[in-house]
Amino acid sequence: MAEIKVHWSFWVICVVALIWNVMGSANFIMQMNSGMLANYPEAAKSLIASRPVWATGAFAIAVFVGVLGDILLILKKATAFYLFVASFLGVIVANIHTFQVSTTIDIWVGSLMSLLVAAFLIWYSQRVMHKGWIN
Repeated sequence: MAEIKVHWSFWVICVVALIWNVMGSANFIMQMNSGMLANYPEAAKSLIASRPVWATGAFAIAVFVGVLGDILLILKKATAFYLFVASFLGVIVANIHTFQVSTTIDIWVGSLMSLLVAAFLIWYSQRVMHKGWIN
């Protein structure tokens, strides 16, 4: 059976999504490093310092599972969808704390962007699965 050719936009979306989640993973790693954390704005440092372990764990799941989902999407594996669902749930749980304690618009915008991107990746992976671009 011949492989279905994907549209060029598939590759663009895959690469942009991978960059997004790698940047999130790098941000997570920097937040775990006290030397790098010292360079963050005060509002972000305060938020990170007050973040409970469950929210930190959810943040790790959101970004690292998101990277794995992106890699599987690039490899045209439908299991990427399930990883994107797990990543989205991680984003939701991580942001429960953020939305409860932060009043800084920059932090809220970043959190909302993360929710939108994670939701988009669920929708997109399901869409390309139905088109037969991934299996």
